[in-house]
Amino acid sequence: MDTYSILKTVHLIGVVMFVGNIVVTGWWKAMADRTRDSRIVAFAQRQVTLTDWVFTFGGVVLVAIGGLGNAMLHGLSLTAHWLHWGLAMFCLSGVIWAAVLIPLQTKQAKMARGFATAEAIPQEYWQLARWWNAFGILATLLPLTVIPLMVYKIA
Repeated sequence: MDTYSILKTVHLIGVVMFVGNIVVTGWWKAMADRTRDSRIVAFAQRQVTLTDWVFTFGGVVLVAIGGLGNAMLHGLSLTAHWLHWGLAMFCLSGVIWAAVLIPLQTKQAKMARGFATAEAIPQEYWQLARWWNAFGILATLLPLTVIPLMVYKIA
């Protein structure tokens, strides 16, 4: 197997981990929140944080190693429109995650530890959840848009 194929495989495994986790995590967090059951919401909130570290961050690392490794080793220009826009949207999604979503979900996770055994979930949690959902949708749509750019080399 050649270096290009190995790095492309690493890249694709990273994409599956990253995109799969951000889509599924958003879904099951929303479904847990809909129950309004403090134990279920608290459990889901802990899992959002854990899966982000393992699958989202792990996927990002593999995407970067595979994609940038292939670009550098095989003469792909980072200024090619499809690669430039794909990288820009991927990075913008990361900025949203780091600047907005991680602080929100960290605060929600701390709150969830307090209400895991309580009956009521504080109103502040729901306000933070609305922000998390809005920015989470944006941070998810950006990498989903990157996939056709990468596959079809368009833009």
